[in-house]
Amino acid sequence: MSEVEEDSFLSFQETEKAASPRTLVNYRDALAAYREWRGERFAGWKKEQADDFRDYLFDLMKKGLKRATIRLRFSALRSFYKYLVLRQGLGHSPVAEVQLPKPERNLPVVLSVAQIDDLLSVPLRHPPAKEAHFWIPQRDAAILELFYSSGLRISELLSLNVEDLDFVGETVRVMGKGAKERIVPIGSPALAAIQRYRQTLAITRGPLFLSTRKTRITQQAIDQLLKKYLRLSGIPFKISPHKLRHSFATHLLDAGADLRSVQALLGHASLSTTQIYTHVTRERLKQAYDSAHPRA
Repeated sequence: MSEVEEDSFLSFQETEKAASPRTLVNYRDALAAYREWRGERFAGWKKEQADDFRDYLFDLMKKGLKRATIRLRFSALRSFYKYLVLRQGLGHSPVAEVQLPKPERNLPVVLSVAQIDDLLSVPLRHPPAKEAHFWIPQRDAAILELFYSSGLRISELLSLNVEDLDFVGETVRVMGKGAKERIVPIGSPALAAIQRYRQTLAITRGPLFLSTRKTRITQQAIDQLLKKYLRLSGIPFKISPHKLRHSFATHLLDAGADLRSVQALLGHASLSTTQIYTHVTRERLKQAYDSAHPRA
């Protein structure tokens, strides 16, 4: 019965809530992790009590899991029980009674403008290993330029089609979380890089970024290309596509953009999610003050 409830919940999230594949994996893993922890004591989701989840929380904290990981797991459990209450006739959610640890306030890692310039120039400075893949540097340059130019999530970039681009209006149509559509500006360097890449492969429609097999590029491929160019650049720490998104938002705020505009560009549902970048810019101001002011 438990597996039927879980499958029904995941189907609901996918079809009615338009949850992303990554969110569905997180939900499935969180439910499986709790059942595995309960072992033979697990008698079914509708029989679990608040104290069971408090014990689970305490055990996760004892094991030293990061607060973000714990909160992610409980977010999935809360969504699941909310579904059971609304659609399966459960009287109340036992997870709702559990008080979670406050989230850690880790400031996002941000690249400097000089580091961004270095990274974005790397693909065209290094020819591909195979002659057959002569177009790969053009593609990779376009991907990195678009990440930084528009602050897209990796899932958003992966799903882009040629038809989503408006070269006259210099924008891209993005399908964000919860199937919410937004229009995001694209800078001239990114537009030029995309045009060069498209002309090299004569791409006129369908998936914008292609793999070496000429199918839609995968997240794994983008992770690999970023690692490759990181090694070839002078950047002394690990980065991810999300760090390019962090850099996009922080550089906008550094240059005077207002928080509401950055929120809209990033596709954040809540302004509080965007506000972490104000902490980053304050920290950068402090660093600049400490290093430059004669009486700091």
